Amino acid sequence: MKRYTVTGMSCAACSARVEKAVSALEGVESCAVNLLTGDLAVSGEVAEEAVLSAVHEAGYGITSKTAGEKSNPPAPAVLPEHPTRPILLRLIASLVLLLPLMYLSMGHGMWGWPLPAALAKNPLAIGLLQLLLTLAVMIVNGRFFTSGTLALLRGAPNMDTLVALGAAASFVYSTAVLFAMTAASPEASAHLLHGLYFESAAMILSLITVGKLLEAHAKGRTTSALAALLRLSPETAILLRDGKEVTVPIGEVQVGDIFVLHPGDRIPVDGVVVEGEGAVNESALTGESIPVDKAVGSTVSAAGVNLSGYLRCRATRVGEDTTLSKIIRMVSDASATKAPIAKVADRVSAIFVPTVLILSAITAVGWLIAKADIGYALARAVSVLVISCPCSLGLATPVAIMVGSGVGAKNGILFKTAAALEETGRARTVLLDKTGTVTEGKPRVTDLYPCEGHTETELLTLAYSLEIKSEHPLARAICEEAERRSLTPLSTEGFVALAGNGVRAEAAGDRLVGGSMRYTQELSPLPSDLQAHATSCAEQGKTPLFFMRNDRYLGMIAVADTLKEGATEAIAALREMGIRTVMLTGDNERTARAVARAAGVDEVIAGVLPDGKEATVRELQTGGKVVMVGDGINDAPALARADVGIAVGDGTDIAMDTADVVLVKGSPADLVTALRLSRTTLRNIRENLFWAFFYNSVGIPLAAGVFIPLFNLTLDPMFAAAAMSLSSFSVVMNALRLNLFRPHKAEKQKSEKGVKIMQTVIKIEGMMCPHCEAHVKAALEALPGVSACVASHKEGTATLTSDAPLDPALLRETVEKQGYRVIG
Repeated sequence: MKRYTVTGMSCAACSARVEKAVSALEGVESCAVNLLTGDLAVSGEVAEEAVLSAVHEAGYGITSKTAGEKSNPPAPAVLPEHPTRPILLRLIASLVLLLPLMYLSMGHGMWGWPLPAALAKNPLAIGLLQLLLTLAVMIVNGRFFTSGTLALLRGAPNMDTLVALGAAASFVYSTAVLFAMTAASPEASAHLLHGLYFESAAMILSLITVGKLLEAHAKGRTTSALAALLRLSPETAILLRDGKEVTVPIGEVQVGDIFVLHPGDRIPVDGVVVEGEGAVNESALTGESIPVDKAVGSTVSAAGVNLSGYLRCRATRVGEDTTLSKIIRMVSDASATKAPIAKVADRVSAIFVPTVLILSAITAVGWLIAKADIGYALARAVSVLVISCPCSLGLATPVAIMVGSGVGAKNGILFKTAAALEETGRARTVLLDKTGTVTEGKPRVTDLYPCEGHTETELLTLAYSLEIKSEHPLARAICEEAERRSLTPLSTEGFVALAGNGVRAEAAGDRLVGGSMRYTQELSPLPSDLQAHATSCAEQGKTPLFFMRNDRYLGMIAVADTLKEGATEAIAALREMGIRTVMLTGDNERTARAVARAAGVDEVIAGVLPDGKEATVRELQTGGKVVMVGDGINDAPALARADVGIAVGDGTDIAMDTADVVLVKGSPADLVTALRLSRTTLRNIRENLFWAFFYNSVGIPLAAGVFIPLFNLTLDPMFAAAAMSLSSFSVVMNALRLNLFRPHKAEKQKSEKGVKIMQTVIKIEGMMCPHCEAHVKAALEALPGVSACVASHKEGTATLTSDAPLDPALLRETVEKQGYRVIG
């Protein structure tokens, strides 16, 4: 995608003209213009010179951004400035001239405010003064006439054209009346003085300038999140060269350089810690305010702040490859693209201004036919011109997209395109990969079952002594648990790893053995109590490992890939949002179903290869929008096929490159936040479009005088200009309300109150169909303390979510009243 900055656009008609001109070029596959940021994004095989030429011929300025994308630090999102100072100076000058004009026309003319005697008795002189003051205001605001006239001559009238025509019509008509006054008697001249509209011309320009000032200020606030990201990258870095610390410009840092972080330093590039320990604030990237401890081997990312400790790090990613740069580019790309819902406004904007010009002419002719005087007919036509606002239509979508994507970025949720931001909230089904998405992707010890006469410490110490020399992931889990308990391993010798079976070694003359049930049973029969524990663990998706000393069992250790923190709550929240959850995994069905039961997932599809995942997504899309959440290479085809692919940030690069949305922290709670933010943004866009259409559909007939016969309601040109000025401002301010969006609000409130979420699984016999599930679900959810229930007739289970332990007798009684039997 090639990107450009377009200047000179003033309304939606301008952006539509630019988009039309570029889209007509041969080789252009897609083209999107953002009125808010001035971004032009072009996809396809088209020469840059052709794009530049097409935009110039359309009458607008353009510069290429492509050349800046390889810079260090990157410049993928050079934000256009919305300068308020020039507009403010123009407004001040207009108001200084407008005040005496209003005194002459309304103060003296309508309310009889005093004037010098010589002037008060000379209507022609008063008219001349009004002409001069109005002319000065028009010169100060000459950009409206320049831009509007050029646009009209190019056959693409815009908002400036409407303003210029309205002001010019009032001025020309008033000037003609002034000439008529020169040939009239003093009495007639005084009467004609009341027919001047000079103050309307000046007021229109001044009020539109007020609107432009408010709009520029509000636009600047919509890009604040992206501007803040751009400011996060430090300009210098401290490198270690020949044993000395040297401060260099950020652009000189290369992969492999050793950079130094003192307390308070902002991290310049991505890297890995090679020396030292400290705490780093990564809230700028992840939205998480709690500092993260760093030690040798830990990764650090650009824009983080070292809060404590001295760190030496090796640079692994610099320039546009850093995490910060990728985040900036994703947010910028989201604002540069166009959401599908924006197409409605685009179609209207393309014909809006010409339609308004025609309606204005019809209004004038209609009132003249109705025997109104020319001044009254002109006032109605001018009101139609100045109340019409194509800007509100053009800004309705991009301002909400910009603010929404910025809010997401601040909370560690990156939407790559505007379409992704819109479509995420439309999801009917969410597919979840198991390992690394719902679970940690890292085995941990979950249960210790020592045999009679032995302790957990004895069992774990023996296991630690055996597994410390093994490289198997399950062995690593046992070692981590032992290290967490500060245990000391026994000295062993003769260590042997038996592939697919287990390990053995000798310690102080004792023969130590650890491994699977099949392997250890070959050495000695399994005690019945361990057999029962092993069966229970296997049903829960856990892997039992058995340990022996001199062919006598010491006990069993269960290891499993545990659920990610917040996974259960996140899936429950998705259900409350009316979203169906499906776990899609290549793991075996028994383990997958155990994890699904614990997490509360509605459905499981297990044992699926990468191409099978993609086919499953395609099949589920027949029932509505599908979101796929994954982290691995095997998830990439499904991420690409889904309506929206969401990658967890701690996953592989290929998954993040393929996905439409990236969850930087990889937290399940952020998935819920992404869906909520998308829905909130989409609702905000609809509100903006509604008010933009409503404003114009009511304002134009009101200004034309349609409601005069019925309600005697109409709009003076000055009030019409004021209404037009406020319309764009109100749309932008409504979009800024998205900054009030708070992620994980409910979860935070629960945490503050100390509420814990618990789960209870009931095994039920007799459920045969979805109707049975519904009966059990309704009955159990009616119990006090139960917040949610997921019943499955296929699994024969009901999984309850509660904030306190539940009474087993009450649960059994409730289920059996529905005609089913509780078996565990």
